[in-house]
Formats: sequence, C-alpha cells, structure tokens
Amino acid sequence: MAVELNQSRDQYGKPEVQLQLTNTSDAAVTLIQAEVISAFFQEAISWMPAGDDLELPPGQPKSLPAALPAATCEGRPSPDGETAKATVLVTSPGQSRPRQLTFSASDPFGVLRRNNGELCLATAVAAVADIRLGTQLEVAPDARTAVVHLVVAPHPAADRKNPDQAARSLTIRSIGGTPLLAEAPRNPWPENLTLTAGDVPRQFPLHIRPARCDPHAIAEDKVGTVLPLQVTVDARQGAIRVPAGAVLRAQLYDFVTRSCAQG
Repeated sequence: MAVELNQSRDQYGKPEVQLQLTNTSDAAVTLIQAEVISAFFQEAISWMPAGDDLELPPGQPKSLPAALPAATCEGRPSPDGETAKATVLVTSPGQSRPRQLTFSASDPFGVLRRNNGELCLATAVAAVADIRLGTQLEVAPDARTAVVHLVVAPHPAADRKNPDQAARSLTIRSIGGTPLLAEAPRNPWPENLTLTAGDVPRQFPLHIRPARCDPHAIAEDKVGTVLPLQVTVDARQGAIRVPAGAVLRAQLYDFVTRSCAQG
C-alpha cells in the first residue's frame, strides 16, 4: 500500500487534503479506515467511509478527502526530513479479520508543511482581529466595476492586568486578486495596513473588476471569490485567505456575468 498527500484548489481554506491511496498488491482489498500522523498537526488526519467500505483494486489510485485537525504551532513541529506515518485498516477476500498496515506517507508537494504554516498564521491573525468580507456588493451604474468591503474588527486590547504590555498588532501588506476578480485600475487597493488589538473596527472598500470574461470563468471557478491577503503578525508572515460568504459569492458571480456582458 502507498499513500501520497495532495490538495486540490477547491480544498484550500476548508482546510482539507487528499489522501491518495494505491493498492500495490496483486489482489483487491477493502479499506475500512486510513489515517496519517504528522508532527505538524495535533491529531491524526483521518478518513472513514461515509457509507460502505471502499474497495481498492490493484494499481488504481483513490483520492480520499480528509479534514485537517488543529495545527501544531509552538516551536519547530517537524524537523526537516521527518516523514509522516500512514496507518490503514484493510480486509482481503477470505479474511475474517482486518489487517493494520503502517508505512511512510509521501508528501512530494509539501502539503502538510504549507498547511501548517497557513493555519498557524491564520491562528495568529485571529488572535488580533476578525477579518471578513462584507455581505453586500456595491455595483457601479455601468456594471463594469463594483465595491466589496474588507471588514476588520480588532479584538480588545490584551491583558488588563498588565496595562503596560504592548497590544498585539498585524500588518496587511497587500491584497491580491483572484482568478475571477481584479483591482479596478483607477482605485488601487490599500497596502501596509497596520491593525492593533483595541482599535475600532474598520471597513476598507475594494474596487473590483472581472479578471476574466471567458465562458468558463464562473463554471470552472474554485477560488475566485477567496481573497488572498499577505500579512505579517508576530514572527510569522504569509498569505491568509478571506472567503466570500454565500450571499456575497452569488452577488460576485452575478456582477462578473453582467460586467462581462457589457463587452
């Protein structure tokens, strides 16, 4: 049995990964349970069937979605070169009892390390402020541009028992576009926004335009309504993803359709 870790675009931000299992034997086996243990995460990354057990024919890879548990954020969670361990529970034809197999899991794209960094960064950001997109889209009269609001609500200043302690802060260095949405040229998006715990909530208007108008833009969309923010907080820096809620997402799709129809 071989296990490889991967992640598709539509799994970004859930957070979720794929456990790709390949039966390397000459006979079919039935998969009852699979899990991967990594120092990057506090618990096992587990998959169990929603209904019947899964049959794994020889040589046919099967990709199984598995939710990520809480990340390990203190210290250095996994030394370079340390591999994750996979454990599967399977049965074979003619066997009455399941077998447990344990082996190394392959992570050729660094999925676990990357997700650990992103989740720990998101945790550090969430300790300073809540960041989300507003629920209402403001569309220009000509429907060529629109405004979506980035809403930032800092938490109360830290420890009241230690008033001299500096409040935690974060910096939004830049806001990136998506496969579906781009910055309106005449209204550039803000940069280097420093937010400190205890600050008043703020809203930042983001003027947008469609990034593409081909027929498949919306039909094939995976992350077109998820804005990437480059942030720095404490000693961490990187990208966090801010998704549109269901109401705003529908409005954004409608805006792109109408704007692209203008030609």
